[in-house]
Amino acid sequence: MLILGLILLVIGLIAGISVLWTIGIVLLVIGAALWILGAAGHAVGGRKHYW
Repeated sequence: MLILGLILLVIGLIAGISVLWTIGIVLLVIGAALWILGAAGHAVGGRKHYW
């Protein structure tokens, strides 16, 4: 989700399409939050990994 958000952010910025830019920012924020929760050991989406 982080990579998709970054790609959409860059495409929207280069092409001047504000909708893609906005969606990219939202995906980056959500992806970062899920990544932080997963790294902190919380089960994200009902999944918990033990390694």
